[in-house]
Amino acid sequence: MSRPLLDVRELSTQFSTYRGLLPAVDGVDLSVESGETLALVGESGCGKSVTALSIMRLVRRPGRIVGGETWFDGEDLLRKSQAEMRQLRGDRIAMVFQDPLSTLNPTFSVENQIVESLRIHGVARGSAAREHSVSLLEAMGIPAAPERLRSYPHELSGGMRQRVMLAIAVSCEPELLIADEPTTALDVTLQAQIMDLLAALKQERRLAILLITHDLGVVSQFSDRAAVMYAGHIVEQAPVRALLEEPLHPYARGLLRCVPRLGRPDIPLTPIEGSVPDMVNLPPGCRFAPRCPEVMERCWESMPPLYDQGPGRIVRCYLFEAAEQAAPAQGTA
Repeated sequence: MSRPLLDVRELSTQFSTYRGLLPAVDGVDLSVESGETLALVGESGCGKSVTALSIMRLVRRPGRIVGGETWFDGEDLLRKSQAEMRQLRGDRIAMVFQDPLSTLNPTFSVENQIVESLRIHGVARGSAAREHSVSLLEAMGIPAAPERLRSYPHELSGGMRQRVMLAIAVSCEPELLIADEPTTALDVTLQAQIMDLLAALKQERRLAILLITHDLGVVSQFSDRAAVMYAGHIVEQAPVRALLEEPLHPYARGLLRCVPRLGRPDIPLTPIEGSVPDMVNLPPGCRFAPRCPEVMERCWESMPPLYDQGPGRIVRCYLFEAAEQAAPAQGTA
């Protein structure tokens, strides 16, 4: 079996606060193959964006990565120097942030920002860089690309700014793209256009994508696998179709019950009761226990491990302990 392009093992990131340590990312395992889209799903504040920033080594104080390994193409990113990471970012790994207006530099034109990326990574300079910039904008579906190069971020619509961000991200033909809520604040039509563009880029360039989102509709249409995150942990990981048709973890089931069903107004939306736990004062056992409709006594005592539930499926829930223990006996019968 070939190794994945990105392989994250036991990644942990903490933030020092006046109330104590906050474990925003706590022992996260995930992997992404070349040409695959993995969706990282969960409520706001569950640790999705911090996971992405940790992979990119962009966590700022008072946060710091305190453990784990992040392997990219066989190299541990956590062992690389800052200079090596700066060269890797934008070249082989790129990231699109959820708010392009605050990410793009307001004092530089679109051309300056694309050309700078091309220059830093040695892709092109001078007139060749400008021609390449025009081609990139055209590939992103931006009309009148030569004129748009002269524009500043505030002169562009939200959809246009996101397309510029994608142009910068793919300018050096990265192997992995991390897209953090790439359709935030866009209307439904623009969301579909941006996601279709990402799908086309993936197909044309065999691009691996780590898609961070809370939108299960986006997950169903554009992802191959999904990892569900809750309070810093991965609680379930599965192929997308399996997850949507038969979610295993009670939290994953709860998320799906919050999503409207097209053409089924008779099915009521059922919110998940309770609230996300205080990350500085976490419960001693399963972090979902206070909200779980199937909580058991032992759930309050210790954190359940990840149980293997077949090819590509894992779940962090004691409900599946017996099934995993029974599996070897069934296999040898």
